[in-house]
Amino acid sequence: MAGRRALKAVLIDLSGTLHIEDTAVPGAQEALSRLRQASVAVKFVTNTTKESRRNLLERLQRLNFDLQEKEIFTSLSAARSLLEQKQHRPLLLVEDGALEDFTGIDTSEPNAVVVGLAPDHFNYQTLNTAFRMILDGAPLIAIHKARYYKRKDGLALGPGPFVTGLEYATDRKATVVGKPEETFFAQALSDLGCSPSEAVMIGDDARDDVGGAQSAGMLGILVRTGKYRDGDEGKIDPPPHLTCDSFPDAVEHILQNLL
Repeated sequence: MAGRRALKAVLIDLSGTLHIEDTAVPGAQEALSRLRQASVAVKFVTNTTKESRRNLLERLQRLNFDLQEKEIFTSLSAARSLLEQKQHRPLLLVEDGALEDFTGIDTSEPNAVVVGLAPDHFNYQTLNTAFRMILDGAPLIAIHKARYYKRKDGLALGPGPFVTGLEYATDRKATVVGKPEETFFAQALSDLGCSPSEAVMIGDDARDDVGGAQSAGMLGILVRTGKYRDGDEGKIDPPPHLTCDSFPDAVEHILQNLL
């Protein structure tokens, strides 16, 4: 911690770090309770685009996690903020369960393309519609560009390959709003009253969670659950502050060494 200020906040990834679909990482609930007893703020930051923030909260509460909706900051929230700021009317390529977070956004005669994780909508016709819109000048907004994520049945393609395909076909670059973008982490910390040098991020994605957080000035802890694969810690520079087996180990390290 030399050269760093006292730790004030812990940002925690959700899918792959606290849970995988409807199964909690062993010991994660108890570890979160221990962390809450320390003198640090806790916020949950996620790139998930499969479900709304409310549905995500209900899923986590069913797994006996102690959290409130206001503590969850999602890439859907960041995307909505950008759409409102730019007054875009989006073609939304997200799962139906996530549409709730865009309630009130005008989607008539769309003039922007927003891509999240949408397995039920990633078909030729829909992607070709997006392709033509982008060629005609519509901005391409990626809620995030994760390569893959972890499901109970194994790894699965994320939205990144589809966003990259649209970029390749149209020769345009997407605006990315979720992790690992520095602006995402800045927004997540904005209401906690602390700077990046006073925060640590825990996640299972070396690039998007840990690499992004460290580029923003935070410490990053990589857990070997979820989408983690052997050697992931060597894919970012600088390497993670710590690589450990799971969320409870990350919390133990914070309580013993960072407070």
